[in-house]
Amino acid sequence: MSEKPENILDRYTTGARINHWINAALLIALALSGMAFFHPSLFFLTDLFGGGAMARILHPWMGVAVVLSFGGLFFRFVKFNFWTKEDTQWMKQVGDVVNAREDKLPEVGKYNAGQKLVFWGMVLTIIALITSGIVLWDQYFAQYFTIDQKRWAAVIHALAATGIIMIVVVHIYAAIWVKGTVRGMTRGSVTGGWAWRHHRKWLREEVSKGAK
Repeated sequence: MSEKPENILDRYTTGARINHWINAALLIALALSGMAFFHPSLFFLTDLFGGGAMARILHPWMGVAVVLSFGGLFFRFVKFNFWTKEDTQWMKQVGDVVNAREDKLPEVGKYNAGQKLVFWGMVLTIIALITSGIVLWDQYFAQYFTIDQKRWAAVIHALAATGIIMIVVVHIYAAIWVKGTVRGMTRGSVTGGWAWRHHRKWLREEVSKGAK
């Protein structure tokens, strides 16, 4: 914790925040271009990318960029996202989470069970998207896959895309709902009070580091 009257606690480095926002922007662009191909009524979204042909060219490459940028986040944060017995108990008491009775919950490390589910949900859906996307990327891989494989890939791609959009919506809602959370990814820091209320175990660990 920094030596300031308001007890500010560093949570994310500048590099982590840049990585996060690049990934967020790419995911939004990828979702918009993908939705344009999902249904004719949404084809107008291709105008954001210079028309249908350009959107079709850019979409798979944006997918590759998402994988690379998320890879940076994965290696930064995977060590904080392994499941523990406290996470299982947290999930059993999710009613206390919804009703803001966090004093009844087990102490939480850097990420709570909900955040860990978002993390691993992103991992699984991105893997599904890139693997099915490669099958559908005819420009480079048409000769390697059968028509039936491409049909299955199209279904998997659509389901994974729907899944990751839902995960991102939940992620955004939760970040806004828990007041003070957005500050961590915009300014890199949180207040000691926020950490004490929402991530008490992590706060203890950080203070312990500073005391050494």
